[in-house]
Amino acid sequence: MTTIPKPTAVTALRLGFALLAAAAANTVIALGALALDDGGIGMGLSPASYLPATAAGLLLGTIGWFVLARRAPHALRVVVPAVLVLTWVPDLLLFAAGATAANVFGLMLMHLVVTTAVVAALRPTLAPAEREVQPVGTTD
Repeated sequence: MTTIPKPTAVTALRLGFALLAAAAANTVIALGALALDDGGIGMGLSPASYLPATAAGLLLGTIGWFVLARRAPHALRVVVPAVLVLTWVPDLLLFAAGATAANVFGLMLMHLVVTTAVVAALRPTLAPAEREVQPVGTTD
């Protein structure tokens, strides 16, 4: 069965709420990381850095989701976590620039928040068969 994602006004509304939720969660994470970032460089923890990055991550994640959902919906289960892990590589490289563990793990957590927001907002766009694996021999 071919899955055709359904971008609708409801999807746009869900993405809007996802952006607000991710921005709020990332603000809390940034404040916590800054509080624990004693003597660190505080890279990416200012609102001028993480708020546009949050919006860009949500936009890029949405584009990627719809491209994959159209061509290979089952690949989302592998690609989404793989892309999340790849976004952590630059965060980990900040250790070499003098970032503290609080800074790096705060940024990693922020990436997880954006990924979760995209998945939560867009998972309903998949056909029911793509959302969950049905045991063999059962029907909806």
